[in-house]
Amino acid sequence: VQLQASGGGLVQAGGSLSLSCVASGSTFGIPSMGWYRQAPGKERELVAVAISGGLTNYGDAVKGRFTISRDNAKNTVYLQMNNLTPEDTAVYYCGWGYGILADDYWGQGTLVTVSS
Repeated sequence: VQLQASGGGLVQAGGSLSLSCVASGSTFGIPSMGWYRQAPGKERELVAVAISGGLTNYGDAVKGRFTISRDNAKNTVYLQMNNLTPEDTAVYYCGWGYGILADDYWGQGTLVTVSS
């Protein structure tokens, strides 16, 4: 499975960005797809995961600000990020898997920088 993420960039605090990630390769069923992030000097953390059946799970730091969605026909997962803060600055990784954590495969990462 290959994952191609896009949409990162520089934004001012309070602004919005959207990320997308397209999965390709040999798959079956409907896997979980999601987003993780890793800030400098910190461990990778869950941002949001879209599980099959329409269920979603969000990290506490982004609840109420970020929204994950997916288009199964396009094998694509999206992340809408609103009200961004400098603490959201990180490399965001797209994840894919058959478990609820979507962590079997990873994309290359896309940098999100939020300036104060």
